[in-house]
Amino acid sequence: MAQYAILIYEDEAGYAAGGPELYGQVMQDHTKFAEAAGAAITGGQALQPTTTATSIRSDGNGGTTVTDGAFAETKEALGGFYLIEAPDLDAAIAIAKTCPAALGGVEVRPVMVFD
Repeated sequence: MAQYAILIYEDEAGYAAGGPELYGQVMQDHTKFAEAAGAAITGGQALQPTTTATSIRSDGNGGTTVTDGAFAETKEALGGFYLIEAPDLDAAIAIAKTCPAALGGVEVRPVMVFD
């Protein structure tokens, strides 16, 4: 079986505006997703908002620059991920289509294997 990451991108402002009711619904949706996907899910986590991010970049001179915030300002930010196992990309996409992302969408990427 191959491993895939389901990356969840959503509008953080929508969550802030939706309040506890929206958050509760989203948590219920993710619980249902986890139950339906079952053993295919091998890991995953939700991420804190982009306002808590710290970005580290090469300064081009052998050093680094550290700044508060995410790399890019976008409407939809990476909010969490699942790691899944699936026999192929089509099966991974079928699972990802059921992943909750009411305020955005998901991206599926194969996990790189190093031999």
